[in-house]
Amino acid sequence: MPAARHEGKIVSHELRALGSLNESPAAIYSRFKNFPYSFFLDSALNSDKPDRFSFIGIEPFLIFKSKKDRITLDWLTRKEQFRGNPFFALKNLFARFKIDSQNPRFPFIGGGVGYFSYDLKDFNERLPDRAIDDINIPDCIMCFYDAILIFDHSCREFFIVSSGFPERGKRRIYRRKARLENLKNRIYAARNTQEAGFAPRKRKAGYESNFTKSSYISAIKKAKEYIRAGDIYQVNLSQRFKVTLNTDPFDLYRILRTINPAPFSCFLNFGDVRVVSASPERFLKKEASHIQTRPIKGTRPRGSGSSEDARLKKELMASIKDRAENLMIIDLERNDLGRICEYGSVRVTEFMACEEYATVFHLVSTVEGTLKPGVDAIDCLINCFPGGSITGAPKIRSMQIIEELEPVKRSIYTGSVGYIGFNGNMDTSIVIRTFIIKGQEAYFQVGGGIVYDSDPEKEYQETLDKAKALIEAISYEHGLSDQQVCSVR
Repeated sequence: MPAARHEGKIVSHELRALGSLNESPAAIYSRFKNFPYSFFLDSALNSDKPDRFSFIGIEPFLIFKSKKDRITLDWLTRKEQFRGNPFFALKNLFARFKIDSQNPRFPFIGGGVGYFSYDLKDFNERLPDRAIDDINIPDCIMCFYDAILIFDHSCREFFIVSSGFPERGKRRIYRRKARLENLKNRIYAARNTQEAGFAPRKRKAGYESNFTKSSYISAIKKAKEYIRAGDIYQVNLSQRFKVTLNTDPFDLYRILRTINPAPFSCFLNFGDVRVVSASPERFLKKEASHIQTRPIKGTRPRGSGSSEDARLKKELMASIKDRAENLMIIDLERNDLGRICEYGSVRVTEFMACEEYATVFHLVSTVEGTLKPGVDAIDCLINCFPGGSITGAPKIRSMQIIEELEPVKRSIYTGSVGYIGFNGNMDTSIVIRTFIIKGQEAYFQVGGGIVYDSDPEKEYQETLDKAKALIEAISYEHGLSDQQVCSVR
């Protein structure tokens, strides 16, 4: 049992080790994939770093949903509906469910897991409302879990933890122990359930973009006019694809995580909405009073071999244009963090590192700071959302131009996915390299930063380079078992 704040004789949370289980987190979650409002936050990159964890949760005690200012709290036995700012509503909820302890080993010991759509920007700034909301899903879904499964990639061991929320007093003790036992029994029982296998079969997918190539290039040229006029230095423009899905969403996820392993992969089964993500980009990570963001700016495709890889990597690292893009966003993120951090504490701790992924190279920088006293996770989101790497600089004018030039709402794309813990910790990604699934339709969106010397043809091609893993994943008509998925590539 971890050290924790006591409420009388009540320990704030309880942790149990389950050992190795001899299965991958993906294999275990696959047995729970059809549970409504279950999640899998998956460190699919399988890093050896000790802060790499995967988390699984089922059966939240509260489901928070918002659409514009309409908010619903589903407590499973009753519902509350009201109007308000979703960030403020979440701030009040997390204040009700609070653990004051930090576990030195595990950053997340239960809390809220979900997504914040890009369109929540309208609660942080006064912006135009012109693009069409054709997908029409909630702007935010945040589910509150009092019991979760943790996989530690450094030692390949599983743990379960429970806080006992939403109960109080002695009832919380009973719920915590009951939830731990229930989750443990379900995990062990699920191990005896055999999954049906699948045979890989490629298909030609009929993609439909919200831009033609010529209209996307026209949008880039219009953006460059704004840059020449001095309105902005950079803006992120994207195009969205739609395709009919002929496979199980979680099978699609398993293929994507194999083709394009990423540190912020996830699968969210949130009722009518499923999120399949393999994002390489961290938005905000908060641990106690420490805050970090890792913006990506600068991309090259992977080559056909080691020599071409070396050439493209060297080209990216030497590119004046890409380095200028990255530097602009570093300055933007320093400014955003400066609102919530102690004076003088904001630092660039990693400057334009070149990271390798399955289909692309990226330039990544890290900006960190020490939070002012009393600043919580929601305060961080209010002051920094959405991430600057997917808007442009200056941020507000860039978002105005995005609303003008992109025909449909971005929805979850370029918003954020992740967790906010009852202990105040937070880790969230930027929603890129992601499928948004509603019904049988799967949507994925790709974009890039437009600057003064952008070449429209090359910028259009960059969006296709970024979409490569998504297009490859959706091209399989059937999902694969854990053994078969290794033969996809």
